[in-house]
Amino acid sequence: MEPRELSYKEFPASAATAEGMKVLPMNPDAVYCTVLHNHTYCERDGLPLHMHLILPSQHERPDATWPLLVFVQGSAWRQQHLDANLAPLSWISRQGYAVAIVEYRPSDIAPFPAQIQDAKTAIRYLRKHAGQFKINPEEIVIWGDSSGGHTAVMTGITPQDKTLDTDVYDGFSCQVKGIIDYYGPADITRMNEAHSTMDHSGADSPEGLLIGGLNVLENLEKASPTIIMNHISKEVDIPPILIIHGNKDRLVPFEQSVLLYNDLKQKGKDVEFYKIEGADHGGPDFWSGEVLGIVQAFITRL
Repeated sequence: MEPRELSYKEFPASAATAEGMKVLPMNPDAVYCTVLHNHTYCERDGLPLHMHLILPSQHERPDATWPLLVFVQGSAWRQQHLDANLAPLSWISRQGYAVAIVEYRPSDIAPFPAQIQDAKTAIRYLRKHAGQFKINPEEIVIWGDSSGGHTAVMTGITPQDKTLDTDVYDGFSCQVKGIIDYYGPADITRMNEAHSTMDHSGADSPEGLLIGGLNVLENLEKASPTIIMNHISKEVDIPPILIIHGNKDRLVPFEQSVLLYNDLKQKGKDVEFYKIEGADHGGPDFWSGEVLGIVQAFITRL
């Protein structure tokens, strides 16, 4: 037969059959995801910054827009491995979310607040290009683990703080509807107060490198702006926050999330806090169906 240009609706279904053939109904709600690797969103300090984009699509809704989850991959504020949580985040995307795994400048190239600036820049870039990626710019949540959790919270609670921002993609908002914090530091000056397998105050520790290669406890004025609680007040509204942390975390003490949660509650903020009994620093416990159900329920209620 001669080929003809037909739309999907116009194209006839085949009536051919075969003995023993089984038939499955088409699922109009099925979501398929594609991954755009290493997409450059800006350049800072001569370094191109990338994001992985996981973009859903649906056969029955080709023009649909999707809520966006901006995920900041933890790395002790050093060079990130953006693929580290690509598999579970792809599962999340199949539930109907666009996901952007965002790269920030590592602390050995640019100390704090570079990581917060980069996350905000990425959000503005994604809003600017919302049409291209079929993102709903009114439905953005930021999520991160470990140092990415710290970055996510700091980004989400300080959208108007110009000392923690740049003018890259000026004119587009970096505000988010919600924040998800997986086992992130909250106060780097108090991390050595709890059990840990590493030092958190020396000049060459992750926390010391974050403030420019300085001893944290000897440079409290440099450390102070990195403390999440110093940016939270009763008077200023912030997005709802979900905190999830394991109580056998060998790298970021569980007490860090207790400090943050208690401060948020005392200041009247909307916060949920889950302890995963026996969980270490990351791993499969945080990507179980039960925990991802909690995450999805939190996002849905925003």
